[in-house]
Amino acid sequence: MSGSGTRIGLIFSETGSYAGVCRSMRAAADLAIDEINASGRLVLDSVTVDPGGCLGAYVTATTDLLADPAITHLVGCYTSSSRKEILPVLEKRDALLWYPSHYEGFETSENVVYSGAAPNQHVIPLAKYLLGQSRHRGWLVGSNYVWAWENNRILREALGIAGGTVMGERYVPVGETDLRDIARQIVCDRPDFVFTTLIGSSLFAFLDDLRDLAGAAGLDQSADIPVASCSLSEAELPLIGRAAAGHLSSSVYFSTVDTPENQRFTEAWNARFSDLGHASADAEATYVAVHLLARAIERAGSDGFEAVREAARGIRFAAPQGEIEVDPMNLHCSLRPRIGISRDDGTFDIAWESKQPVAPDPYLTWTQDSEFRIAAATHLKVVP
Repeated sequence: MSGSGTRIGLIFSETGSYAGVCRSMRAAADLAIDEINASGRLVLDSVTVDPGGCLGAYVTATTDLLADPAITHLVGCYTSSSRKEILPVLEKRDALLWYPSHYEGFETSENVVYSGAAPNQHVIPLAKYLLGQSRHRGWLVGSNYVWAWENNRILREALGIAGGTVMGERYVPVGETDLRDIARQIVCDRPDFVFTTLIGSSLFAFLDDLRDLAGAAGLDQSADIPVASCSLSEAELPLIGRAAAGHLSSSVYFSTVDTPENQRFTEAWNARFSDLGHASADAEATYVAVHLLARAIERAGSDGFEAVREAARGIRFAAPQGEIEVDPMNLHCSLRPRIGISRDDGTFDIAWESKQPVAPDPYLTWTQDSEFRIAAATHLKVVP
């Protein structure tokens, strides 16, 4: 993209083990940039780097982007490990990362605006939903990094409070696809649910193995041992294949959300990026991040780091998922939690949704033990 406007950096691993999600995020960034530029209010020029899913490459990529004195804003990163890896660079260079991914929480930074869901907006609603469905015995399997460690810890504590148990817990390296033995053990243990924090190719291999081995044991995997996730999205369903349907996902956005803004967003998405599958939560969060950045620049009257950061506090946007607001204190967003069930057409049926946006609580300071005990004793109302 060319022009004389504000230059921003896009940092997405469009190659590597979680390339599918990142390609959708990059596409959503391009869509938002084109909308903003077409409005005539502001011009954004983008420079893109691809770290290839290699953790060490993120620092180099970020350093290279910020070597351009015109760039003080980056949009991107998918994994929490990549975000944490580049934080010291952002702090040293006075740059702002607009981080468009759900994450495990327990972080606030004056160098990050978080447009994805915090733990009280994804893992806590999922825990309540599972307990409300009388599913108290979980098996946890994840990729071996902070996203999995923290989300599994939160879910483990929620189960313990409600009198539930964790029957097994395993971690594998990012990109590992030899998970058949873990799937075999899960089928043998017959938990009430599996909570997976696997990402990319690891997730695809695991779901295929679990569906295959459960079927061989005479089980209906999606009904007898449902898989629950806080990261499974439309970007990944086409890559899973025959095992794509019947999984639970906790998110603030699905392509089937019924709002006028989402109708416009999905129409634009399908017209340009149908080859990437339906629009996903990470794509929507990226689209939101770019629009929030543009609005903050307009409000500040400048694209300077400190001016834009201060202007971002309290800013609102009519997002595809619904109205959101950047929290003035912690720079996370108020978002609306939902639970979806994956379909074989690459979309999700929405099984439950919050009646209103939920304020971000990255440190879970507002969550009460009684919430999980109540959930374990009461079935949640399902919203059609």
